[in-house]
Amino acid sequence: MALSAIALAESGWVPDALVRRGIRRMLDKRITETKQLPDQTQLAESLSNGPLLVNANEANCQHYEVPPDFFQAVLGAYLKYSCGLWASENSTLDESEVEMLRLTAERAEISDGMRVLDLGCGWGSMTTWIAQNWPNCQITSVSNSAPQKHFIENRCREQGLENVSVLTANVADFDTEQRFDRVVSIEMFEHVRNHQLLMSRISRWLEPDGKLFVHVFCHRHSAYLFETEGEENWMGRHFFTGGMMPSADWLTKFDADLRTQERWSVNGNHYARTCDAWLQKLDADRTQLAQLFRVDLGRAAADRQLQRWRMFFMACAELFRYQNGQEWFVEHYRFQRS
Repeated sequence: MALSAIALAESGWVPDALVRRGIRRMLDKRITETKQLPDQTQLAESLSNGPLLVNANEANCQHYEVPPDFFQAVLGAYLKYSCGLWASENSTLDESEVEMLRLTAERAEISDGMRVLDLGCGWGSMTTWIAQNWPNCQITSVSNSAPQKHFIENRCREQGLENVSVLTANVADFDTEQRFDRVVSIEMFEHVRNHQLLMSRISRWLEPDGKLFVHVFCHRHSAYLFETEGEENWMGRHFFTGGMMPSADWLTKFDADLRTQERWSVNGNHYARTCDAWLQKLDADRTQLAQLFRVDLGRAAADRQLQRWRMFFMACAELFRYQNGQEWFVEHYRFQRS
């Protein structure tokens, strides 16, 4: 039986240039499909009547139960597993992380002495940035991953940071009696389906004058769900099970408890450069990373999984570079209580 194009790509037999060409062809098809999507208001209403998350365990395993050593090898110094901000053509990955962390804190209006909730904290990049720069802040970080919790706690001990508390919790079940001056969430809302419910909960966690800052990747006008069935839904099946692509104005539809105070767009080319930098670092350490995956997988399965990560980074780079970064990009929101 002949191998499919995706199976061939996963085997590593297809040159990267051809893989990227195939990705761009699929993106052309996706653009055609977005023009035929049903009214976004209907989708918002439908999801607002459903669960907060679906397939949370699958999504967690796809990204966050991967060994920390893998992310330490491919990400920058802060382990920011999200879009960087590239200030110049000569910027490095580490510099892009710092620039986006700085901008995020500025737009979230972080100041010393605040109580901050980092919701979906990843490997702790925003948490450690705030803890380092505002030592009188008290940061509570929530991750769905036990390895992430241990990693952040160890890094805080190494850096002498005593103003961080890390919790392991599924955001669908998480609740707290604490009140915060700021809630910050970076590329976690894309794993959520019922944003109305989440925004309502967050509003209860905020002080009366508290604010929510959200960083999401998005499409310029259409929200759509990541599906898992069919060869063309490779991304949804292997990396974003249960997730969704918000539209740029998606979160403005859920303003019953929190209203938009300000919004900003970040051109997709910043994310494309970030993903290409991750791929470059992966390739520079490919032999060692293959050995890392082989600890839990056989040789063939480990090599295929590593190639899937390479394809994931290429797919994201091409997605955000499409139409010069103006089709898919990053949106920043700052909300205040209604």
